[in-house]
Amino acid sequence: MIRWKFKLLYDGQCPFCRREARWLQRRDRHGYLAFEDISAPDFDASRYGVMQTEVMGVMHGVLPDGRIVRKVAAFREAYRVVGLGWLLAPTGWPGLRWITDWFYEWFARNRIAIGRWFGGSACESGTCAAPVQKPLNVSKVND
Repeated sequence: MIRWKFKLLYDGQCPFCRREARWLQRRDRHGYLAFEDISAPDFDASRYGVMQTEVMGVMHGVLPDGRIVRKVAAFREAYRVVGLGWLLAPTGWPGLRWITDWFYEWFARNRIAIGRWFGGSACESGTCAAPVQKPLNVSKVND
């Protein structure tokens, strides 16, 4: 039986991603949020019906029924599950949604370089710098 209500697929090689995952984990008092490191050697993106380059490109999350949530919607769902949905609720409002989605996509593409600006090191394995490819014809829940 699945206890978690949302699983966040995060990049353990990305300093920002690790920090966000740890922050959410500390606030998950009921154990409703699960985490899976997409940079781990045994991670298999095909188990979720996506490609590795796709999950490396933007944040993904998985609902218990197997549906995939991407980009800022994944953050909104993770925050909702830990009881902090109000913090990111404005990112889904009309007018703000397209701005936050655009900014997040830019940030996701540049997260490793931005991390270096803040004193982070380059991705050691090279997997976190994978290029984003267009998704295959896979059923997903998107913003």
